[in-house]
Amino acid sequence: MIHTHYRWVIVAAGGLLGCIAIGAMFSLPVFLLPIAKDTGWSVTGVSTAMTIGFLAMAFASMFWGGLSDRVGPRPVVLAGSVLLAASLGLASVATSLVAFQFVFGLLVGVAAAAVFAPMMACVTGWFDTHRSLAVSLVSAGMGMAPMTMAPFAAWLVSLHDWRTSMQIIAVVVAVVMIPTTFLIRRPPALEAGGESLAEVDGAQEGMTTRDVMTSPQFIILCLTNFFCCATHSGPIFHTVSYAITCGIPMIAAVSIYSIEGLAGMGGRIAFGILGDRFGAKQILVLGLLAQAFGALAYVFAGGLASFYVVAAIFGFIYAGVMPLYAVIARENFPLRLMGTVIGGTAMAGSLGMALGPVAGGLIYDTFASYTWLYAGSAGIGIGAFLIAMTFKPVPKAQGALAAA
Repeated sequence: MIHTHYRWVIVAAGGLLGCIAIGAMFSLPVFLLPIAKDTGWSVTGVSTAMTIGFLAMAFASMFWGGLSDRVGPRPVVLAGSVLLAASLGLASVATSLVAFQFVFGLLVGVAAAAVFAPMMACVTGWFDTHRSLAVSLVSAGMGMAPMTMAPFAAWLVSLHDWRTSMQIIAVVVAVVMIPTTFLIRRPPALEAGGESLAEVDGAQEGMTTRDVMTSPQFIILCLTNFFCCATHSGPIFHTVSYAITCGIPMIAAVSIYSIEGLAGMGGRIAFGILGDRFGAKQILVLGLLAQAFGALAYVFAGGLASFYVVAAIFGFIYAGVMPLYAVIARENFPLRLMGTVIGGTAMAGSLGMALGPVAGGLIYDTFASYTWLYAGSAGIGIGAFLIAMTFKPVPKAQGALAAA
């Protein structure tokens, strides 16, 4: 057991960094209409920056994760924090839509990705007990972004123009995130190396990056995360619009999303505790099955009360399962390659997230109804459940053979 209280400092730092980084990126929906009104750029054009951001996060996750394996999480997260502050500052003075899409979409997305995989990898290495709970708490910090940074951005833009507001957020990123990165330390086993690392990794210690990337376990984790995120991304992005088509007023419809987010906070912690008690893989499999039926339940929602109930259940489930991927990764792969593994699964998840908004829009334009979006999401969710069922832990003999 790692006898130190400092591991909880790592958890707190990870939650704070994730909250501000993700919150800064997700301030764009708040600034969307003010930007379009001030510049004359189309809403679609400005929104495209968010899609670019998702794709940038996807492909940067593995790069940052692999780099953190080599140089440690602190330099990577520090570089991401500096890049994020600079990118927000540059985006605030962009004079063309293409420049804004490049800076806010590509650079901000790349910068935000520097936090998730390195911090998740770092936290998993600090804990040999309560690991699921610790990872879930970091994830919960990231989940706080819509309830903290988004209202902060809305307050700023009510007092200032969008450019000044974005510059203030850039300053907050620099003032809070950069100093916080200096609290991050490598897990003790990585610092000690040698026998300590062999002790925590056991038979997995000798696995190479190629062993990991070609293993069925890594491929199954990535596929599961892709289908898992594709399951909930459509419902997350389109539920407000769906509620409006059901006759629910705009303000009330937006509150459905808030209920979903609040329930997700509880889900992350509850699933973390359950993962520690019953095993992360078992809880993930059950959660994926429940998520599929949660998505389907939206088909039967009509009034505001029923939307609230479904949103609370769905948010609790989909947010709860997400941190478990990092726990399963740590249980099956070497600590020294954890950034690469979590970066790879994060890349798959981000690609799944990018699919939902586009697919949902196409379905609605084709059928003038969202029914098939939720039915399709449920089908994809069943696929995620079935893929996860095939996951088997890395055999001890495989790790021993790689070490020989």
